Order: sequence, then structure tokens, then C-alpha cells
Amino acid sequence: MSYEWIVNIIANNWPMFLRGAGMTLLISIIGTIIGAIIGLIIGVVHTIPMPERGIKKTVLKIVNFVLSAYIEFFRGTPMMVQAMVIFYGSALAFGIDMDVFIAAVFIVSINTGAYMSEIVRGGIFSVDKGQFESAQAIGMNHFQTMMYIVLPQVVRNILPATGNQFVINIKDTAVLSVIGVTELFFQTRTVSGNNFRYFESFFVACILYFVMTFTITLLLRRLEKRLDGPENYSMIGGLPMQVAKPDDTENKIKI
Repeated sequence: MSYEWIVNIIANNWPMFLRGAGMTLLISIIGTIIGAIIGLIIGVVHTIPMPERGIKKTVLKIVNFVLSAYIEFFRGTPMMVQAMVIFYGSALAFGIDMDVFIAAVFIVSINTGAYMSEIVRGGIFSVDKGQFESAQAIGMNHFQTMMYIVLPQVVRNILPATGNQFVINIKDTAVLSVIGVTELFFQTRTVSGNNFRYFESFFVACILYFVMTFTITLLLRRLEKRLDGPENYSMIGGLPMQVAKPDDTENKIKI
């Protein structure tokens, strides 16, 4: 490996690397946020108590079946195949000409949503059952219990897994080059095709991927510590208490 070639590649192609890294981060951020919202919605729907009878029970069973099929399909197939089917298949089968960026965000979002739904469900089940029973005792329905009691705890509990999914999305956006998304891998392949220095070009890309994922990991860890609060808590603002002086106590005893 020639270090002069690495410096030369960075100096001559840094705008392409920068645009590719920016596109990678943009798709990952939007896809992770939308996927987390999808996961929260599916997680709440999956925990709705099943009615004993009636049309509500039938509708809820159908909804749960559709959501389970969605989760299993997108968790059981590679994102690269999903990108090919959705982008090219929608054009051939339905005549839908999707924008490449919109298609990329859509693919990452629904793929992330399938994984986040299971993460959210695990976070909901980790909340003590006594809190559900207490909410029902004071007259809260299922959605009120989720909104005001359960989900605030779930969001904190699933934050590490959400951050891990974000890091995975940063790396997995490389497969979107198959539909022409100009992310970091696509731009690196273009640079290496121009100078025929594949190792040096992809070494630069490797460093950029590491910098992005490592920085995101550090930021998320700091956010987790901030949400946890200080390790030691002190009670402040307590009610004042009257304490008798030792001299007064002795005088009372003598009397």
C-alpha cells in the first residue's frame, strides 16, 4: 500500500467521499427515526388485549397476522434483495417510477421497523406487570397506559438497541448501491474505477465508516448516561424539623 496514493486519492476526491458519507448519514438517520416510529406503533398494537368475542377480535387477529407477516418477511430477507424487489419490481409490476433517494429511505425504514418492532415488544414486556394493573385500577385504558406509563420507560430501555440499529443502518446502506444510491460505497467504487487503486480507495472508505459509527456510538453512550442521571441522589427541600438543644433536654430531666 502506498501512503502517497492514499493522500493523493483523498486530496483529489474528497468532495465525492464527503457527499457519499453525507448521503449515508442522511439515509441512516431518517430511516432509523421512521423505523423506530413504525416499531413503536407495531409494538403497541401487538400488546392490545385480545377481546373475548365479536368483530373486534376478528379485526385484531387480522391486523396481528399482517404485522407478523411483515416482520417475518423483512427480517428473513436481505436488504439488498428487498431493494431490488421494491425499486425495480414496483416499476415493472405497477409502473411506479420511484426516486432513488425516496426508495432508499423507504427500504431502510421498513427494514428497520421490522427489527425495531421486536425490540419495542421486548421493552414493553420488560416493564413490571404491576404497573399495568395499577394503571387499570385508576381507570386508564390500554393506550393511556402505553402513552403515559409504559412507553417513557420503554424508550429509555431500548435506547442501546436503537443506537445499535442505527450503526447497522450506516453500514447496511452500502447495499443500496445496487439501485444507484450515491452513498459512500457507490462513491468509493467510482473513485477506485477511475484510478484503479482499489485497496487504497476502499481503505479510505473503511476509515470513514469507522469514524461515523464510532462517533455515533460515543454520542449515544453520552445520551444514555445523561438520561440515567447522577449515580448519587441527595434529598433536597425536605420539611424543617425542630430539634431540642442538649441543654434544654437536661433541664427538663432535672425538673
